[in-house]
Amino acid sequence: MSTFRVGVIGAGSIAQSHLTAYSENPDVDLVAVADMNLERAQAVAEKHGARRAYADPHELLADPEVDGVSICTWNNSHAEWAIAAIEAGKHVLVEKPIARTLAEAEELQRVVEKSDRVVQVGFVRRHSPNCQVLKSFIDADELGEIYYAKASCLRRVGNPGGWFADKEISGGGPLLDIGIHVLDLCWYLMGSPKVVAVSGNTYDKLGSRGNVTTMPRYKAADYDPSKNTVEDLANAVIRFENGASLLLDCSYSLHATKDSIDVSVYGEKGGAELEPSLHIATEMHDSVVNIEPQIASRTFEFGVGFGNEIQNFVDASLGRAESVAPAWHGVEIVRILEAIYESAASGREVTLG
Repeated sequence: MSTFRVGVIGAGSIAQSHLTAYSENPDVDLVAVADMNLERAQAVAEKHGARRAYADPHELLADPEVDGVSICTWNNSHAEWAIAAIEAGKHVLVEKPIARTLAEAEELQRVVEKSDRVVQVGFVRRHSPNCQVLKSFIDADELGEIYYAKASCLRRVGNPGGWFADKEISGGGPLLDIGIHVLDLCWYLMGSPKVVAVSGNTYDKLGSRGNVTTMPRYKAADYDPSKNTVEDLANAVIRFENGASLLLDCSYSLHATKDSIDVSVYGEKGGAELEPSLHIATEMHDSVVNIEPQIASRTFEFGVGFGNEIQNFVDASLGRAESVAPAWHGVEIVRILEAIYESAASGREVTLG
């Protein structure tokens, strides 16, 4: 069996999920971790069994024993490090969003197209069993043509602060952080249609909500409630070349009675709710029928999703499978996200060629 030798750039929270999945994968030799904080890189490398730690990612990319890398840095350096890794001859798994802006994403895509390296974007929810089961139903035409979808991820108090709340680093707020996941799931299940028009809105009415101390929330290591330059809420109507449409909303902070997630698709023969739990609706013998696939879990499971994502990246890099999330998918999602921001800023629908 072939062994895939891996390095991880970045040692923050999302890197831990990559590192755990790599360390548990029998096809992987975890070689090195790089982080601008060398002490953190060394501690994380020791924890997960990596042999080396670097303070400079360039040193990791120059390491001849590394075949592929995961890029788990801040959003503003995703494209930069992905390009550097490709040019160093490495296969690349880059966390979402693939880039902070469309210009960065398209520059990366040009490099990808000139290379023979696998470049995969970290749309981890695609790899969840509930998503893959639903995708198998759709691919077998059980739902017919998908013409409508809803993607929603709403948090009452969820601004993580730190770099997540700094637009210069993150590129945006909940739209680029959590909204991207549900948007991508719907777009993937719809067959990745070409977007033609976007009408979006963003709101920054509530700020960081740092005054709320009675509810738990994930906080970035550099959390500062006084600093926030990203939106609280974004919504959009997205239209595609095939006539299908998608309704999206996402928030860090909203005066809602509960946090919620909703990913649903509707076709000519049937529809399905993927999140919060997989259920399929169809029509049989002139009756409406609900179907509940019997799988271990009908919702997204973090560890299983990352394990499957890493396995797909390894298999694609070793020539044993196709990547479930190729780089150009990441570019198209950034195209939609940027159009939402543009529409919100102009107050008008944005038409895309």
